[in-house]
Amino acid sequence: MASAISANKAELLAIANSVASEKMIDKAIVIEAMEEAIQKAARARYGAENDIRAKLDPVSGELRLWRVVEVVEEVEDYFKQVDLKAAQKLDQNAKLGDFIVDPLPPVDLGRIDAQSAKQVIFQKVRDAERERQFEEFKDRAGEIITGVIKSVEFGHVIVNLGRAEGVIRRDQQIPREAARPGERVRALITKVERNNRGPQIFLSRAHPEFMKKLFAQEVPEIYDNVIEIKAAARDPGSRAKIGVISRDSSIDPVGACVGMKGSRVQAVVQELQGEKIDIIPWSEDQATFIVNALQPATVSRVVLDEDDGRIEVVVPDDQLSLAIGRRGQNVRLASQLTGHQIDIMTEEESSAKRQKEFAERSKTFEEELDVDETLSQLLVAEGFAELDEVAYVELEELASIEGFDEELAEELQNRAREAIERREAAHREERVALGVEDALAEIPHLTEAMLVTLGKAGIKTLDDLADLATDELIAKKREAPRRRQPAASEGPRLRADQVRARPEDKGGVLGEYGLSEEQGNEIIMAARAHWFEDEEPAAAASVTEPDTQEAAHADSEQ
Repeated sequence: MASAISANKAELLAIANSVASEKMIDKAIVIEAMEEAIQKAARARYGAENDIRAKLDPVSGELRLWRVVEVVEEVEDYFKQVDLKAAQKLDQNAKLGDFIVDPLPPVDLGRIDAQSAKQVIFQKVRDAERERQFEEFKDRAGEIITGVIKSVEFGHVIVNLGRAEGVIRRDQQIPREAARPGERVRALITKVERNNRGPQIFLSRAHPEFMKKLFAQEVPEIYDNVIEIKAAARDPGSRAKIGVISRDSSIDPVGACVGMKGSRVQAVVQELQGEKIDIIPWSEDQATFIVNALQPATVSRVVLDEDDGRIEVVVPDDQLSLAIGRRGQNVRLASQLTGHQIDIMTEEESSAKRQKEFAERSKTFEEELDVDETLSQLLVAEGFAELDEVAYVELEELASIEGFDEELAEELQNRAREAIERREAAHREERVALGVEDALAEIPHLTEAMLVTLGKAGIKTLDDLADLATDELIAKKREAPRRRQPAASEGPRLRADQVRARPEDKGGVLGEYGLSEEQGNEIIMAARAHWFEDEEPAAAASVTEPDTQEAAHADSEQ
């Protein structure tokens, strides 16, 4: 490349064609790089103060060099200006204010100039090559690509993709999979980012989408959209679950994915290093899909809690360990597949839980409504769980309970409302004792009970509340699924309280109250409203202050 500047016309074009072909970039970019290099070298020879231009004809190879100067009446900058008399020697039609061309003879570059020009051309070509690589891959996220492992650096696998390089980070690899330089590897393009050193292409072999794409390659019905993979969950290198549905009632989606003698699913299993794959029929009915997702365990009953997004699954005692799976794997994958937190419990545990809830609710109604045990239990049996439900349900609905009449229903509602008021008064007293500002009680959606909870958490002023993010306020506490009791050979058995679900995070301050994200946002914005009210008077003062000063100045003059 160093000889490119001093080469003849044919050689210049040959070099441009060769570089463009080798780097797979536009020839015009190489020509432009050569012109820029020649301009830089010429400025070094004639003086950097000159505005020197170079033009290389891409067809003939003709190289022209010139200096641009401005025609002025009186010259101040001899490098970029020329007077009218001298300008008319170069161009008879030149007039003041014109920019004219002053041709220059070709430069004969020395070794240092040629080396500098070479660096300019290399940099320009390198930038063009990186841009070409980014443009080629930027829209290919979600595709499977095949490459050759180039090296393994700090646990990350560098893959040669032909015209670029990708990286499979350690957390995106299949555990215990050996990566050897020179081996071919397939991976999913997850993200393409622009970088100073070229495009960063991130690959993954652990992503659930990689498994879905592999099935699309092996199962023609998936590729043709006759069968759809609605959901997928993976424990890379160990086990996976996919939920499939067929748009053609004559085609069995599970059988099509398994293939003749398991040929199709085995091809995917081999690519995933022996990962076991459960293929499950997808269903629009959540309970049915959850039952399918927990296979091979047998499920007795599914209870959906739509408010908390949790699922309570009851299984026979002998199915508990199978439903939970090794180290909680089966229930964890089922949770990922269905998008719900799943709690597994036995029939005995479920019965005990229901009896406990029934007793607690009956006791609450008995005490708060001042009724006998039979009446309180009847309310619970009819599905009433909170005082609010009794107080504000339609009177006709309450009166329609067997053994009730309108007079009794009205009396129960009055007592429920009085009980709610007593609770509010007690919470109000506690809130005041905690030092929670009255201003917080004016914020929508916040009850006195919530204000007590805020006060106990140290949130007592509008600023305290305004400083919180919505998630910090309302995020619900999530829990880990139950752990399997280890066999005797695996060590000491855990206590029951150690096996039960354990909290993974603390959740929001008011997470127990089931506030929606929209309500949480309204609370936070209401708490922050006074910030903007404080700014408005200040802004108004800054606008009127000069006027006030001018008025005072005028008065003093008078």
